[in-house]
Amino acid sequence: MSIRDELAEIDPDLMLMDGFDDCIIGICESFGGESVVAYDHDRVIASLESQGMTYEEAVEFHEFNQAGAYVGKRTPVFIHKIQM
Repeated sequence: MSIRDELAEIDPDLMLMDGFDDCIIGICESFGGESVVAYDHDRVIASLESQGMTYEEAVEFHEFNQAGAYVGKRTPVFIHKIQM
């Protein structure tokens, strides 16, 4: 079963980014809010780099086109992992 199939079983209204399924790390929930898909920020940047972008290009693209795009209450979030 694909990650998309699993997420659809949990909540068919979750919003996903095309081509970044391997960057999904879970679902974020908050009291009174809609559940949203959570992506690993570093994996998203690495995926963009694997498509031929430099690190700087990937960060700029991500900040403007992905993290900077509000597409409603179900807009995905991007997690910056903290190493302890």
